Amino acid sequence: MKSRTESFGFSFFSGEQLQSLTSVRARETKLGEKINIPDSSGNVEGKYLVLGISEDIGPQSNGGFGGAGNAFPAFLKRFLNVQSNSFLPGESIAVLGEVRSLVSFENMTQGRQLVAELDDFVTSLLVPYVEAGMVPIVIGGGHNNAYPVIRAVSQALHVPLQVINFDPHADFRPLEGRHSGNPFSQAYHDGFLNHYTVMGLHQSYNSQFILDQLAEKGMQFSFFDDYIAGKADLPADLDRFAMRMHGRPFGIELDLDAIAYMPSSAFSPSGFTLEQARAYILKMAGSGNAKYLHLPEAAPHGAVEEAIAGKALTYLVTDFIKANSL
Repeated sequence: MKSRTESFGFSFFSGEQLQSLTSVRARETKLGEKINIPDSSGNVEGKYLVLGISEDIGPQSNGGFGGAGNAFPAFLKRFLNVQSNSFLPGESIAVLGEVRSLVSFENMTQGRQLVAELDDFVTSLLVPYVEAGMVPIVIGGGHNNAYPVIRAVSQALHVPLQVINFDPHADFRPLEGRHSGNPFSQAYHDGFLNHYTVMGLHQSYNSQFILDQLAEKGMQFSFFDDYIAGKADLPADLDRFAMRMHGRPFGIELDLDAIAYMPSSAFSPSGFTLEQARAYILKMAGSGNAKYLHLPEAAPHGAVEEAIAGKALTYLVTDFIKANSL
């Protein structure tokens, strides 16, 4: 396992690091007190493997805002201080570590080359843990990282995956160099993704080319515009799409851009509520055979936004673990 490339580094978390972020209180047990951490060789116990990716090169290479590198630290501080109890025992969870960018974004050409380098780095990092039966939960960075997560899980399981995504953008752009706008088209092209479902597309923010590609390839999709116009029903679609996933290995994606007013790489005042996003996670994670969870694109700046994004991510991750463990 590589610990770094020229442009990206990875470090395992130590017990001391996690303890420093955990607020211990009498007669309470926090996740940070029970959670598993890797040994010096990277071996770790637990069913759920939390990995942070702190980069924003992928979104900027797609014309988005910076800040996605701030999401994982904001999440970890809140996540470790959730109660470990009968609903969410910390012993089932491992925090592996954090991938960090060692370079800055300069231009589109350089950025897209760096994203391709990051693809290989993240894939090689995750494969052995998925082969060992762990379920990755990947937090932070851009949606470009959906591609290496899909590739790693597909390679480890030796099957192409189904993926469902909750997102205003399909991220099925042309293969014009890697960035946050084409992880699913790249994964489909490379044979790691065999069916893609995306819920809540915004009609005015997806090109006709992308819509035609999704239709031609037999992908399922729904529009946020139809939900608010009463032309479609979100709970009914959650049931329908969950049935498609049932019994097949699949991945769950939720772009934080989908949530209204969430500090994110493509901030929008119009979108799903956090409660609707949680309902999506609970439904999909509870449908059986979910092989990963990926929560990209939160991009908080400053203490208030970090609190909002960090706690939202914590709700989504804990919902996934609870529903997936049933």
